[in-house]
Amino acid sequence: MTERKKIALIAHDKMKEQMADFARHHQNALEPWQIVATGTTGGQVQEACPRLNVTRMKSGPLGGDQQIGAMIAQEEVALLVFFVDPLTPMPHDVDVKALMRLAILYDTPMALNRATAEILLPAIAR
Repeated sequence: MTERKKIALIAHDKMKEQMADFARHHQNALEPWQIVATGTTGGQVQEACPRLNVTRMKSGPLGGDQQIGAMIAQEEVALLVFFVDPLTPMPHDVDVKALMRLAILYDTPMALNRATAEILLPAIAR
């Protein structure tokens, strides 16, 4: 198995500010990694942390979740951080479930909220 070199960052609309704040707070730990993120989330992270190497995929509903899912299936992603908004219905819920299924299937550590991300990132970044 090859070394996993990417950290994936995804956030639902109401969680994007929290994701940008998380990235800003952990910029030093994220800096050595290639960050892949869905469209708007990646833009906000890049704006908050210009030193990070952020590759923006398509927006989640337009296929970005699936693009990141493909990277997980290729075992390129070391950590998936997905700040989920549990109170807002998502029209692309099937894509989100597929992404989470791939992370489980390929044994990719996955944080679905900030508390879990705060624990997993230092463990991965070592």
